[in-house]
Amino acid sequence: MVAPVALSEEDLVAARAELAAGRPFTVWFTPAAVGVPANGSARVVSIDDVAEGDFIQVRPAGSRDALFCSPSELTRTRPPRKQAKKQPDPAPGPVAPAESAPRPPAPLPEKSAPPKPPPLPEKAPDRPRSGGARPAARPAEVTVTLNATTDGEWTVEVMIGKKRVVRPTPVQAGDVAKAARSLPSPVAEAIESSLEAARHRQVERVERLRAELDAAQRALQELSG
Repeated sequence: MVAPVALSEEDLVAARAELAAGRPFTVWFTPAAVGVPANGSARVVSIDDVAEGDFIQVRPAGSRDALFCSPSELTRTRPPRKQAKKQPDPAPGPVAPAESAPRPPAPLPEKSAPPKPPPLPEKAPDRPRSGGARPAARPAEVTVTLNATTDGEWTVEVMIGKKRVVRPTPVQAGDVAKAARSLPSPVAEAIESSLEAARHRQVERVERLRAELDAAQRALQELSG
């Protein structure tokens, strides 16, 4: 089987044009896609301006969730449909003999005892079938990562296996503080320490700006007097 061709630069240009016109752009997953079945269809939701890593956001058919993919995980080549196996033609039945003139009845044989039927063979016990049901696919690991800057800005990202399904997304510091209360003590203490340091820096910044504002107001009053 020929491997499907990954999305090319021309395909990405065509996809951006279709999205800009409000028309759907359908793609199919290649065997390189992680966490989704190969040959499944999806529609492109958005394409990042920076073409690096997983920068194509798609929504698989029949799903409300969107995920990010790289060009090697998608193709514009529609996979071939599986053809049903053709049933063999039934074997021709025996040909009925042509009708002939009736024959005179044969003489009846002498009555005798009917022969005894042969004994039935013992049924062998059923053998257990090999194989059995296929084991269920092992679910991929989910990794949720929180990051904080020195200015107290928080972001969260989510990975399923090796695929990033949620890019770094801003999160309010208050929501992080609420979530930290339900986490183990070492994790909650580390998050609270980061939040406290950020609050301290913001207080210093407010005081510095307030001092600059007071100085500017005094200078304005001196100029006005």
